[in-house]
Formats: sequence, structure tokens, C-alpha cells
Amino acid sequence: MNLARTRLDPATWVVLAGVSAALHVGKLSPAVPVLREALGVTLLQAGFLLSTVQLAGMALGLFIGLLADGLGLRRSLLWGLCILASASILGAVARNAQDLLLLRGIEGLGFLLVAMPAPGLIRRLVQPERLSITLGLWGTYMPTGAALALLLGPALMAWDGWQAWWVSLGALSGAMALVIARVVPSDQVSTSSPASDQGSKPVSNNPNQPPVLQTWKQRLRRTLRAPGPWWVALAFTCYSSQWLSVVGFLPTMVAQAGFANGTGLISVVAACTALVAGVNGLGNVASGRLLARGWPAARLLRIGFVSMTLGAALAFVPWSLGQGTSVEALSWGLRLSGVLVFSMVGGLIPGTLFSLAVRVAPDESTVSTTVGWMQQLSAAGQFGGPPLVAWVAARQGGWELTWMVTGLASAVGLALAWCIARELRPKALRRA
Repeated sequence: MNLARTRLDPATWVVLAGVSAALHVGKLSPAVPVLREALGVTLLQAGFLLSTVQLAGMALGLFIGLLADGLGLRRSLLWGLCILASASILGAVARNAQDLLLLRGIEGLGFLLVAMPAPGLIRRLVQPERLSITLGLWGTYMPTGAALALLLGPALMAWDGWQAWWVSLGALSGAMALVIARVVPSDQVSTSSPASDQGSKPVSNNPNQPPVLQTWKQRLRRTLRAPGPWWVALAFTCYSSQWLSVVGFLPTMVAQAGFANGTGLISVVAACTALVAGVNGLGNVASGRLLARGWPAARLLRIGFVSMTLGAALAFVPWSLGQGTSVEALSWGLRLSGVLVFSMVGGLIPGTLFSLAVRVAPDESTVSTTVGWMQQLSAAGQFGGPPLVAWVAARQGGWELTWMVTGLASAVGLALAWCIARELRPKALRRA
């Protein structure tokens, strides 16, 4: 066998680096029951631990989207992987929830430094005919990382505790940084910056204000004054807040239902929760194909949000089907089906929104800014959603009302889908 022909290309390694970063986002979900016992973490604290990793994205996503090219795409990716590795290894010696919260915030910065420049780096590394395929593969990095975390985390923690899980993922990110440094070409040495690309112009000759900064300000102003980027970003918030709330707490929900107490069911529970996260990638891929076949984007958004509402209701409404082993198995089969529908069909939403970001951006020079704004509000949704669901569950004494919280987010998402359709309609008429 010719080893040179089987070696992974640099763009594929960038995708794998994204998966390794996503593992840090998903690693806490299977660890929540263990951390509650080992460190006395409350359910509300667990909600913030799940969402704090998104704090950096909530605060800095837009600006990192603007500045990553100035730092260098490869350099940004390497810095992000190193930060993730260091924070995760340090997290293994945490003694309370406050220490973990601080380190999760640092991990959020590392994750952002990996996720934001990766699409641009892939665009630089692959041939034009392979770009759409590779970017489609990149779109699955988050559900893939979450699925692997849910599948592998319980086994590793059962073997050597949650600290081993943290150290292992830190070592993985460190090793990935070494691989990226070796296989991905260095950033070109240039005095240019994201603001100096084609189509951007300085807006002033003021010697006290660099033209590059002026252009960044101009891009920010054009992006945030246009309605389209707001509709897309807010729709992503409605999606991300409920997806992480349900998938992030799924192992805890199953454990509280008693399914994690038997040793024979541990692997089954891990496989089911990993499946729920993994099928989200199918929706991402399907959205691209359906859009290419002419399906309206607003229709895909409506299908996604309605399916998330129905799936969550099927999963969390306390059905009364009777008693008996077979009836309980049927009940849990229906609940699992609901969560699968929630995640898989809901996966139509992020893929559609990434495509829409290009269309609703004020012009070509603001596409990356629009995507950064969408990522920033998505992180805000992931930051606020899990604590809200945890707070409702703690007051209710169970997860029965989870579907109402997520359903409210879907209702807002449906209204935003209408706004997006209205925003696109005049542009289509102008093109005609």
C-alpha cells in the first residue's frame, strides 16, 4: 500500500482539529452526574458549566471573526488548540465548581480561536471543486464532537474518573496542535489584514486613525444596521439554546430515570445519547442538498423548528401508558424517537442559516462579519439556554416542562423565519 496516497490532506486535519475542539464543548454532558457526586455541583451550577464554554463566543465572536485573518488563520487555530489543551489539563485538578467555571470560560476562548478561522483555512487549502464538499464535512464538526464525547466519556470516566477524561482530551488537543503545525502550511507573511481584502476601502485619511480600523468599523456598521444579519443570528440563537439544553442534559435525564444504575445498560445509554448528537449532522448535510434542489430556506427553517417542538413534546410530556416492562420500554422508545427527531430534523436549521448568512450580508465584504455575528448570538443562546432549562427542572422537580421552554424558542424561530423570507423576497425581485 502506498502510504503517501492514504495520508490525510491538510484540510481534513483542520476538520479533525475542529472535532477535537468540539469534544471540549461536549465533554461536560456525560460528566455532570459524576461531578455532582464528586464536587457537589448543583443542577444550576451544572447548567452554567455546560454553557460557560460559550462565554467567549458570546462576548468576542464578532471581533474574532474580523481579526482572525490579521492574526493568521493557522496561527489562530494553533493558539486555540494550545489553550484548550492547557485549560483541560488544569481542569483535572479543580476542586470546586468555581474553578471549573473559570477554566470552562478559558476553554471557550480556545474553542472560538479554532472554530472561527477554520472555514477560511479550508478555503485556502482545497481546490475549488472540493470546497463545497469539505465545507460540508466541516459543518458536522460540532455534532461529531458531541457524539464522540457522549459515547467515549462514560467509559473513560468509569475506568479512571472524570479527571482522566479531562486530561485525555487536553492531550488530544495538544497532539492535534503538533499535527497542524506540521501538515498545514504557514500563514503567508503579509502586512495585509482582513480589512485590506478586495472590495474594502478606507473611509478617511485621518492620520490618527489607521485605515484598517476605519474599514472594520465600516463593516461593523453596515452589518449591524442591516436587518438580515439580525434575523439569521437570532434564529441561530433560538436553535442553539434549545439543542444544547436538551442534548447537554440528556445523560443526566437518563441517569435520574434510573437507566444508568445497571452496569449492563451503561453502554446502551452512552450509545443512545451519542446517537442523538450524531444524527444532527445528517440534518446539516441534508439542508445543503435540499437548498441545492431549490427548496426555499424559510421552508426548511419552519420544518426544523416545528420538528424540534414536536420532538421535544414527545420526549418530555409525561405520557401515561400503564405499567409493565414492555410498556416502559415502549415509553422510552417513544421518548428516544422524539429526541432523535428533535436533533436530526432540527439539524436542517444550522445548515440553512449558514447558507443564508451569505445571502443576507449587506455585501461580499461583510460575509465573514455576518457569520461572526451569527456565531456570537448562537453562543449567547447556548450560554443562556441550559441554565434556564435547569432552573425550570429544579423548580418543577423533573424535566416535564422542558418541551415548553424549547417550544417557546421554536415559536420565536418561526417568527424569524417569516422575517427572513420577507427579507429575501425584495432581493429576488431585484435580481429578476
